[in-house]
Amino acid sequence: MEANRDLIFDVGMHRGEDTAFYLAKGFRVVAFEADPLLAEKARNQFREVLSEGRLEIVEGAISDVATPTVQFYRNPERSEWGTVDPSWVDRNEALGWSHETIEVVAVDFSEAIHKYGIPYYLKIDIEGADRLCLSALSNFQNRPCYVSIESEKVEFAKLIEEFRLLEELGYRDFLAVQQADVERTPQSEKSREGRAITHSFPAGASGPFGQDLGGWKPSDQIMEQYEDIFEDYRRFGDATLWQRSLPGRALLKGWSKIRGSTLPGWYDTHARLGNSEMTAMPFKTS
Repeated sequence: MEANRDLIFDVGMHRGEDTAFYLAKGFRVVAFEADPLLAEKARNQFREVLSEGRLEIVEGAISDVATPTVQFYRNPERSEWGTVDPSWVDRNEALGWSHETIEVVAVDFSEAIHKYGIPYYLKIDIEGADRLCLSALSNFQNRPCYVSIESEKVEFAKLIEEFRLLEELGYRDFLAVQQADVERTPQSEKSREGRAITHSFPAGASGPFGQDLGGWKPSDQIMEQYEDIFEDYRRFGDATLWQRSLPGRALLKGWSKIRGSTLPGWYDTHARLGNSEMTAMPFKTS
């Protein structure tokens, strides 16, 4: 099974911020969303492209349990923080956020790949379950040319495990992309990925991918960068007094404006395959 140059998986569709971007660039999209309320809104929002067959929405939570359903913890106030991981619920509740528990369909990611094919780009952002998708790729000889995951930001040992898994899958070049600043990054009309479009990324979007990103680094260099990122998390992250008080958050916001980048923000790790012919042959649409 070879990768499909015109196919993207959007795992963690949320409000469709990324799906809309990929569709506008001419790609086909398979989007995964666990929250049934968000999935229903997406079906209404993308009704036309669904009928055209350019988009498939898979409703349910990526899971490794051998049951038809799984518990999903919905955050009524921060819908992007919905998760199947109880430890993430504990983290968010420690920050003052509540959750409600619902039963959703359990999605086997390996079966989804068998059904829809291997995508050119795999974007994963599912709050604590990203590695389930990466682990499923080990069942296939071919892999997506590009992947991105929301990087670990609490335990450095878990970050090391993420990179170990990516390298085992054949990924050799990496980027750490500050997600809090994506909203300020307009998509260039000189895009090398799909159709060149004018696009402004909304808050919460993952942003550009693949060949539209530059500055790729080997794992040892990117891990050095993450050491500095983790130091920022330690000093200014969720568990600090900076984040737990209104004056502290205001000071961080002002400091971020001065330096031109959100402090501490959060990061996605992007990875690309080594020795991939498809990396040099992106899908293009007229």
